[in-house]
Amino acid sequence: MYQQMIFVNLAVNDLDASKKFFTELGYSINPQFSDETAASVVISDTIVAMLLTREKYAGFTKKEIVDATKSSEVLLGLSAESREKVDELVEKAVAAGGSVTGETQDYGFMYGRAFDDLDGHTWEVIWMDPAAMQG
Repeated sequence: MYQQMIFVNLAVNDLDASKKFFTELGYSINPQFSDETAASVVISDTIVAMLLTREKYAGFTKKEIVDATKSSEVLLGLSAESREKVDELVEKAVAAGGSVTGETQDYGFMYGRAFDDLDGHTWEVIWMDPAAMQG
């Protein structure tokens, strides 16, 4: 069965630092789609973050590239398999140089936290109780 994929393209200031950041979170870099201007970060079988130098990113758009430390261009949401995995990923992000952003959201059936990566892109990590999702 076909599974649709998502490729999130993000402009980064320092490609090597960003690659190190995401590998410290436990993700791998696919060398087949990476070079000195881009890194393909494999988040799952269906999610890939393409980290692009600002120059490379500019080749795909005529719009101004925002400084994500000053303006929000996107909120990226990732699911987690447990509350503990939410905390684990956020703690790894902080240890790798990212920063916690926003407040912890705890609704019992749903738990979430967020971090900003090295370039200010906001990643929300969310766990939802599978029983609550079934209705």
